[in-house]
Amino acid sequence: MSYYIGIDLGGTNLRAAIADTDTGQIFHQRKRPTLANEGQEAVIGRIVELIRELTRINGTAGSIKGVGIGVPGTPDIDTGIVQFLPNLPGKWLNVPLQSILEEEVQLPVALINDVRAITLGEWIFGAGRGAQTMACLAIGTGIGGGVVVNGEFHLGIGGTAGEFGHHVVEVDGLPCGCGGKGCLELYASGPAIAAMGVKEVMHGHTTRIGELVNHDLNRIDAGTIVQAALDGDPIAKGILQRAGMYLGIAVGNILGVISPQKVIFGGGVSQAGDLLLRPIVQTINERVHVIPIQKVEFALAELGINGGLIGAALWARRRCEGR
Repeated sequence: MSYYIGIDLGGTNLRAAIADTDTGQIFHQRKRPTLANEGQEAVIGRIVELIRELTRINGTAGSIKGVGIGVPGTPDIDTGIVQFLPNLPGKWLNVPLQSILEEEVQLPVALINDVRAITLGEWIFGAGRGAQTMACLAIGTGIGGGVVVNGEFHLGIGGTAGEFGHHVVEVDGLPCGCGGKGCLELYASGPAIAAMGVKEVMHGHTTRIGELVNHDLNRIDAGTIVQAALDGDPIAKGILQRAGMYLGIAVGNILGVISPQKVIFGGGVSQAGDLLLRPIVQTINERVHVIPIQKVEFALAELGINGGLIGAALWARRRCEGR
């Protein structure tokens, strides 16, 4: 058995578990609030506490070979430096997180983007099993991605391959935090979907969206839209149709570049299931004519919230065995 710790550094919660990277099983899962507003040193301290807690558990102490951390931003996988964390408050600029943690816990540590971690987990143990070439998109607060090409987990320069949320889907569109314009995240991420729902309620349209939150606009999020759509609300279904159209444009671009056997969709918004998949596939069928679409499988992620933990542990194993 090859035990590694996988950690998901989220904006709301820190999640960690011990994973058997031979089987994909996870054990002793733990969750703590990130409390990112307290600053990076406090967050790093909580990560250290989680690692130490897991290494103390009877039967595993001494058998853990390393730690993998999925980071919601831009970690340099070669240097272990977090270059930028857009969704966490504080000065997360060029933080040498890997070396700090290795000194504290005396274990090898490897960093990877959180959705690249999900991609690896789904490829090895989830919906991407058996694919030689695949793409994975996670649709949540942002839109991230990852790529497998010809049986190789493709990461690109410093681990940056797979930034699908910054595909341009509207030329000269809205300005994005990345510095560009018209990025997919602005039109199909969780906050974008929520904003469309708020707009519909404010315009006085008849919809269950407002009812689900007692007409408190501040409580409308993507989950509200998904629930209303699942309840049959036509306005909510239309919002998902529009988001799916933009996702279909981006996925069509991906298909034309790597011609994958599978495209996997994860993240909270993917809980809409066919209500999101149908417009994605419809848009692809309308726009993509240079590859055999009928040979591409579009599927929802199978590992759920554990995909990132498993993937981070798998990444730690790859890095440790490569050292």
